[in-house]
Amino acid sequence: MKYTFTNHSLGKFCLIFISILCISIPSFSQQNKAKLEGSIQEKSSGNPLGFASVALYTKADSLVAGGISEENGKFSIDVPFGEYYALIEFMGFDPHKTATLSFSRETNRIDLGEIQLETSAENLDEVVVQGEKTLMELSLDKRIFNVGKDLANAGGTATDILMNLPSVAVDPEGNVRLRGSSNVRILIDGKPSGLVSFKGSSGLRQLQANMVERVEVITNPSARYEAEGMAGVINIILKKDNQQGFNGSFEVIGGTPLNLGFSANLNYRHKRINWFINYGFARRYRPNVNELYQEVYDGDDTMILLQNNAGELRGWNNNIRGGLDYYFSEQSILTASYLWRRTDGRRITDIRYEDYLNTLDNFQGYSLRRQDEKEKEPNSEISVNYKRTFEEKGHELTTAFTYLNYWENSDQLFTEYSFDQNGEPISGGSTVQTSLNDEYENQYLLQLDYVKPFAKEGKFETGLRTSFREMKNDFIVSQENESGEFEPLPGLDNIFLYNENILAAYGIVGNKTGNWSYQAGLRAEHTDVETILEETNETNPRKYTNLFPSAHMTYNITEENAFQLSYSRRVRRPVYNDLSPYVTFSDQRNFFSGNPDLNPEYTDAFELGHIKYFEKGTLFSTAYFRNTTDKIERIRTVDEEGKSVTLPYNLTGEQSFGLEFSADYRPKPWWKLDLNLNFFHADINGSNIQTDYRAKTTSFLARQTSRFTLEGGWDLQLRANYDAKQKTAQGIRKGIFFIDISASKVIMQDRGRLILTANDILNSRRNRYITEGYNFYTEGNSQFVRRQINLTFSYRLKP
Repeated sequence: MKYTFTNHSLGKFCLIFISILCISIPSFSQQNKAKLEGSIQEKSSGNPLGFASVALYTKADSLVAGGISEENGKFSIDVPFGEYYALIEFMGFDPHKTATLSFSRETNRIDLGEIQLETSAENLDEVVVQGEKTLMELSLDKRIFNVGKDLANAGGTATDILMNLPSVAVDPEGNVRLRGSSNVRILIDGKPSGLVSFKGSSGLRQLQANMVERVEVITNPSARYEAEGMAGVINIILKKDNQQGFNGSFEVIGGTPLNLGFSANLNYRHKRINWFINYGFARRYRPNVNELYQEVYDGDDTMILLQNNAGELRGWNNNIRGGLDYYFSEQSILTASYLWRRTDGRRITDIRYEDYLNTLDNFQGYSLRRQDEKEKEPNSEISVNYKRTFEEKGHELTTAFTYLNYWENSDQLFTEYSFDQNGEPISGGSTVQTSLNDEYENQYLLQLDYVKPFAKEGKFETGLRTSFREMKNDFIVSQENESGEFEPLPGLDNIFLYNENILAAYGIVGNKTGNWSYQAGLRAEHTDVETILEETNETNPRKYTNLFPSAHMTYNITEENAFQLSYSRRVRRPVYNDLSPYVTFSDQRNFFSGNPDLNPEYTDAFELGHIKYFEKGTLFSTAYFRNTTDKIERIRTVDEEGKSVTLPYNLTGEQSFGLEFSADYRPKPWWKLDLNLNFFHADINGSNIQTDYRAKTTSFLARQTSRFTLEGGWDLQLRANYDAKQKTAQGIRKGIFFIDISASKVIMQDRGRLILTANDILNSRRNRYITEGYNFYTEGNSQFVRRQINLTFSYRLKP
């Protein structure tokens, strides 16, 4: 069925967004005003800097006013009475922050005089235009999101942070997509993490949002990054301070459904040593529901299944991370850190299966199944880094060693009872099963990077990286027999081993000539992967070496207007969850597993990006194209009894292209608008699996945010999200629309803040889909994260 965006749906969508924009825009008092004046110049030449940004912030870093310098470098801004600091910024120059400025009736005009900005070091592959510093920094191949000022993140998890970022979509199950693609490489502090090893991106729900400093979204990475991740790289940076003296912040959270939490971020810097520690605790309750309708065709008969799931997950989560920076000098720094994390959870899910024949009037009976699972997940990481900078600007050497250890124990009990159409128990229709599953991981990473400038604007980069990874899954599923003893089910008693060794080296050369900047790189990666099923003595070794070129070319029309053309080759290697044959057994009618026979998928990615800076805003636009071979996608099959199995397979490939727009606009000093639109088209070819597994889909993502800075220390934020319908190789994933509202109030002399968030206020964030095969039709509707309301109190220690 061809998907079309009708005028009716377009009108409905536009009406919703216009409504968000028009909600009770508060009046802003024009009284009690003062003037801030000055002139901005380039220090080396004395030339005026026109169109530089000037912003005033409170001590709590809330934006209250701002403006742009004229062509002659002069500026004049209306300012409400109070105490603020000014931040002056211009692309390519170091920012300038003033001391505290006090405005009152007696002091209603302050002239900063001539402000001289110094030229900053440039990365040749990036041209940065910086929006509101506390929220987002844009470059042509990377966007950096300083997430602490996004009110919607308060009281949430790292998954909530990603859900609020442009270009990123998170489905209700926690799976992350970037520009419509689910193959995203997720790193924490630039390195792999045990959080996403076994559970994938859904494991980020265990990391509290208040431990995250910023997120980097890199859509077309250069050769310095791992080649893993077809759609790009998302790098989550955790908090760490290095100011002299004792600094810190605390946060307490309470919410419904149950969400209790506490976190502390502390550091102490004295001379050569900087100590830092982060701690986070959370107690959460997550209810979930799932509905499924399925038809299975067998000759002239149609078997119909109505399935309803109601579940809950209760759990504790503890995170602690500590370490130190030792400054041999300001140019020679050694950093060591240790992270320990543990999650304990209890999951109970009740499933009701109702069976019908041919029509819903012909009821055949029903079954009741309960899953009772207890799980423990300890995880630790050790990291040692050394950075040496030399006298020549940009000349540096960095090394890093990381060790990851992860263990998960899952102990599950399943009980099922069957009844006939009259509600009477069926003789022999009861089943008792157990599933014991232990998963382990050890990973070692060693990386060396070296950067050497040459000539006037040139730069050479090179590096080595080695990764050794050992993973083990010891699983057994047993069923109680007539004598009350438990016997292993055939094919579900084994030990799966996954061993992965990757060696990589890269080189990059870049330079600048006039308005042109260019960079070319090449990365070589050798992969040695072996999977073993110990009990059945099945071995699947794979070795391959690949080259991954990258190229970036930038043209600066002016300081505020730039284009970049880029190319990179990427890979998605089948990882543990893709390959493990362990079958999830919580649902007796729907099984999920990995496929040990998967091959890697490869992508050639092209992008043309543009940044334009206006007086009151910024426009960032990108056109992109991706060609993927051996695309990995999960395929659902259903047997004649109505039981489904979902496994990943290699499809022939996919071609996709799209347009993305990110813009911010400040119509008033107290009102800021952000808009992100991503339109894309994909041609999916799965005909190697089944002839009609082909789909052409056109879809889009849209997100609009309005932020209001009000008098009296109040901030208000409104956000609307829409993820449009999208075709898959087997069916359709329907659209998702939801709205978030947040408000905050500065208290305790600007050192404290109260934040109230209501995420998904319409309770509409549900995963709805249709999947079809030659002998079945399935329609599903699930909600794993429902409306969440949190009240957060944060307190910042003064340095």
